[in-house]
Amino acid sequence: MDDLTYRIEAELEANHWWFVTRRKLLSQIIRELGVRPDAPILDLGTSTGTNLRMLRDLDCRNRIGLDKSPAAIRYCAEKGLGTVEEGDVCDLPFADERFALVLATDIVEHVDDDVRALAEIRRVLAPGGTAVITVPAFESLWGVQDDVSHHKRRYRKRQLEARLRAAGLECVEVFYFNYLLFLPIWLARQIIRLFQLDVANENLVNTPFINRLLTAIFTLDIRTARWIRAPFGVSILAMARSARHAGVGIPLRVTEARPLVRPRSAAAGAYPRAS
Repeated sequence: MDDLTYRIEAELEANHWWFVTRRKLLSQIIRELGVRPDAPILDLGTSTGTNLRMLRDLDCRNRIGLDKSPAAIRYCAEKGLGTVEEGDVCDLPFADERFALVLATDIVEHVDDDVRALAEIRRVLAPGGTAVITVPAFESLWGVQDDVSHHKRRYRKRQLEARLRAAGLECVEVFYFNYLLFLPIWLARQIIRLFQLDVANENLVNTPFINRLLTAIFTLDIRTARWIRAPFGVSILAMARSARHAGVGIPLRVTEARPLVRPRSAAAGAYPRAS
């Protein structure tokens, strides 16, 4: 990403509907996985610290980030979010089987060789460890944010699954999310393209009211996406483990199986509190 994109994200990620609500989804998954506070965790492509903020709030003390951009590392340091090393996701500067959890949220679409990046994630996963990966979905949704973020591609679910298998990773679960906003986002991007509107960064298209509204919609989305299994969404989330250690840790499920933890009853709050 360019410096302007980093600066905008650094200013907005703490409160912007997309980052706030995606952190809720990732937090819930981390809790379900039973990740210990002292477990070694790697956040790949930290950008300006949105996941490191979440890991800090979850009291994950043994966390480390990696990013290729000195600007991203500087923003994380200024926010006091922990150690971030400079490096390449396709050539990770870490020992084999080091991490119990690897977060790779919206990072593999940035690299030319996504299979190599995923293979590196597999290499550094400890036996029984889990990789949580998110990517943007559907080329038809390509827009300003893809351009300013220097994306190489958007994915379909089957494409991502194929890339994971090629890298030696086996899916625990994979699903589309942000499905409720799929059509509005698609329409907005078509309008921007058709009328050549001057939108430098989609994250700036926001007001306090819009932020509250989209937070509510996206929160409903992440509470239902894993159960509804919509055939589309703005993003895809996959959980995977090394195929080499498929029998280690929590038993693997097929990719369309139920999630790792069943939802609570409606009276207890269907789907515990969960970009």
